[in-house]
Amino acid sequence: MASAAEQLAANMNFGSFQKATELHKRIWFTLIALVVFRLGTYVPIPGINPEAFASAFAGQSKGILGMFNMFSGGAVERMAIFSLNVMPYISASIIVQLMGSVYPPWEKLKKEGGEAGRKTLNQYTRYLAVILALVQSFSIAVGLQSQPNLVYSELPGWFFVLSTVVSLTGGTLFLMWLGEQITSRGVGNGVSLIIFAGIVAALPRGLGQLFVTAQNTGNYFPLMVIFVLAVAVIFAIVFMERSQRRLLVHYPKRQQGNRMVGGDSSFLPLKINTAGVIPPIFASSLLLLPTTAMQFLNPANLPSWGQWLPSVVGAMQHGQPLFMACYAGLIIFFSFFYTSVVFNPDETAENLRKYGGFLPGIRPGKRTAEYLDYVLTRLTVIGAAYITAVCLFPEILMGALGNKNFALGGTSILIVVTVTMDTVAQIQSHLLAHQYEGLIKKSKLRGGRGGR
Repeated sequence: MASAAEQLAANMNFGSFQKATELHKRIWFTLIALVVFRLGTYVPIPGINPEAFASAFAGQSKGILGMFNMFSGGAVERMAIFSLNVMPYISASIIVQLMGSVYPPWEKLKKEGGEAGRKTLNQYTRYLAVILALVQSFSIAVGLQSQPNLVYSELPGWFFVLSTVVSLTGGTLFLMWLGEQITSRGVGNGVSLIIFAGIVAALPRGLGQLFVTAQNTGNYFPLMVIFVLAVAVIFAIVFMERSQRRLLVHYPKRQQGNRMVGGDSSFLPLKINTAGVIPPIFASSLLLLPTTAMQFLNPANLPSWGQWLPSVVGAMQHGQPLFMACYAGLIIFFSFFYTSVVFNPDETAENLRKYGGFLPGIRPGKRTAEYLDYVLTRLTVIGAAYITAVCLFPEILMGALGNKNFALGGTSILIVVTVTMDTVAQIQSHLLAHQYEGLIKKSKLRGGRGGR
């Protein structure tokens, strides 16, 4: 027999959506916030020469700058105030999570601090994000000033550096605040939706380039292959992201006062892809760093022992066998590494023991932790293979077609699909809560009439 929540979920339709006025307000707030983000990607920083920078960026768009440009919705190629996007905040979040696993004071805050500890760690994340944004914006300002014709000569050097640091850091702080507002007053995770909006904004240009290429060559077969592959990848992502390994947990009966309580059973869900989209993002960033650095260097000025560097960097381009082998290896490494950070079998086993829960046939404590680690390792193998396949198939296709558009890569598709699924799930939860509120109001009205 279906539960009450499942019956309510089955009855959700367009009529129930129309009645959920609070959900309408949240959706409109989210849409307006994303429009504000998109407008900010067209506001350049003071003193930049847009034409000269656009031509300089075109020669380096295949490196790490191209990936950051994709995440920021084209803000990097226009050197807009949102060029750093929320990447400093994401980097700070990952660093704080890592420190929370290896640094004892922060580990204590994470485990024993409760809500206050979580707020303290969030505050540390914000402070670290500000520091990273200041360092990155200062480096960008100095780098821009060192290139000819990118900055208007009328501006003093110190003024351009100061204005660039203030503009880029302020843009990141504003997006951090906007993301938190979307999370609390809108629908979905605000930071994820900002990255999602940047990627989606770059998709029309990528698709347009494919259509133009197909029209010029008169060969539409590659376009059809890309469409079929994209649909297959989306279905695979949805299937794998919704897949779980559910471990049965029993809670024994215990006497509380004059009655027996407990004796219930529940499930401990373990996702196949616990690491999420972090592994491909980290792997892409590391692999694109050599290409970006080589674009700033003159091969003629390299010492004799470094003459082999250009050939190696050339083999690390998209679609090349060496790039794909390193890409797969790094994705697998970060999948295991980040899973070990976000899920601690020892901590989970200890929490189960504290609340009296146990896995059938597994002794509580150390044996439970070992079993959880065993199951999680096998799931991570499947999850790492799935992420690697999703990211490599588009790479192979782009290499064969000579297209290196980041918006059509596996990482972009993975982010777009997972964020969409998370947002839809939150919309469904809001609708479910609205139906519960309606039932509670009806029951109170009936109770009131009966009492009279």
